[in-house]
Amino acid sequence: MDQREHIRRAYYLEGKSIRRIAREGHHDRRTVRKALQDAGPPRYTLRDHRLKPVLGRYTHLIDRWLKEDLAQPAKQRHTARRIYHRLVAEHGFTGGESTVREYVRERRPGPLDRFIPLAYEPGQDAQADFGEAQVVMAGQRRTVQLFCLRLCFSKVAFVMAFPHQRQEAFFEGHAQAFSFFGGVPRSIWYDRLSQAVKPGRKAQEQDAFIAFRSHYLYASRFCTPGEAHEKGLVENLVGYARRNYLVPLPEVASFQELNALLREQCLTEAHRRLRGEVATIGALWEQERPHLLPSPERAYPCCRTVPVVPNRLSLVTFETNRYSVPVTVSQRRLFLRAFVDQVEVTDGTQVVAVHSRAYGRDEDVLDPVHYLPLLRERPGAFDHAKPLKTWSHPPVLDAYLAALLARLPHRAATLQYLDVLELARTHPLQEVGTAVEQALAVGSLGIETVVYFLRVGDPRHPGTAISVLVDAPPCPAVQDRDLRQYDLLLRR
Repeated sequence: MDQREHIRRAYYLEGKSIRRIAREGHHDRRTVRKALQDAGPPRYTLRDHRLKPVLGRYTHLIDRWLKEDLAQPAKQRHTARRIYHRLVAEHGFTGGESTVREYVRERRPGPLDRFIPLAYEPGQDAQADFGEAQVVMAGQRRTVQLFCLRLCFSKVAFVMAFPHQRQEAFFEGHAQAFSFFGGVPRSIWYDRLSQAVKPGRKAQEQDAFIAFRSHYLYASRFCTPGEAHEKGLVENLVGYARRNYLVPLPEVASFQELNALLREQCLTEAHRRLRGEVATIGALWEQERPHLLPSPERAYPCCRTVPVVPNRLSLVTFETNRYSVPVTVSQRRLFLRAFVDQVEVTDGTQVVAVHSRAYGRDEDVLDPVHYLPLLRERPGAFDHAKPLKTWSHPPVLDAYLAALLARLPHRAATLQYLDVLELARTHPLQEVGTAVEQALAVGSLGIETVVYFLRVGDPRHPGTAISVLVDAPPCPAVQDRDLRQYDLLLRR
């Protein structure tokens, strides 16, 4: 620095030329020019890459993961933090997270986000939103919808996956989140979601959403259009869940398994302490829970209700799919309640049919129990009845039907089989199958035997045990009798 100052004084104050300054001070002319351009300290320029003694063995893994991310959804790729945790958990990496962050930043530079620090009161505010993610479900890659809700004070998060973003999923996500949190926040921030707001410039809430919100007694607040940063906590949560809960893509069998995985991840996050916080998420959650509103005693029916009328095949239609109802309620005006995972058909006073919800197109969801009265009147249609052909049932019932057909005429066997199916009205199908299996084991195919075993295994009818058939005490000895008096009776 003293040489730089000498060069600058000689040039600007003494009027010496660059050539003379270089000759007198034994400097290169380029050094003199640099000193004249900048009075600051000389800067070090790294020409060769520094060696990374710890990270160097893992750079090929990081490069491979970043390359594989190019084929993944843009919002569901590895972050530097996720890469660090995978290196530690899967490969025993002993370096620091900052080292991984620096390397990822060099390999994948990105924009620098700016945020304003905010402070919230416990139990007051929460933020909710939907986002998309991809998983491998039942062996196929599919897109799922993530409902995310976050309490602003403790930052505790709830994430649940749905097959769609319809209003019933929107309501169900809230209800499950309130149960998870142990209470209801006093106000929730939203985008102008169609599930809550009618189309238009003004945020006019839908009647169904008002009824749902009134049931839980919280207030709703909507962000300015195009200003999603007003609910940045949940915006970050959507991306965080995709990158940390669902990377690599989980392989699950059903939404139940996926949601159990997401719930476990949310509970695991409670052990984290966020930067700038004095305690972990779980500790702050305990502080916030007493300030939440209590959940209502009666759960809100998170469904969509539409009027339906069964056709001549005892089918009602909802979203192009058809669901069976009992033939005894045909030609009556009914109401279909569509939940996320099932549909219920009611006549206004009681539920007459329950089915798993179908999300394809033009599917028939049939329950053979609904058609039993008609099959009993027309047993000739038994062999070709679609409700029986598409029915998922215990295989032992097929063995039972085959045994009946081997012993009885076709019509009698069919009617007796329908009698056994009738038991599924009042008992779970698996219990009926178990009772049939026990009847086959003792070689008795009568309906009375099946009913007996069904009552034996029913906790509502205790007292009789199967062991009485095996462990009964021996019968007393039969005494010899003179039967000639019966001959006299017959002669009279």
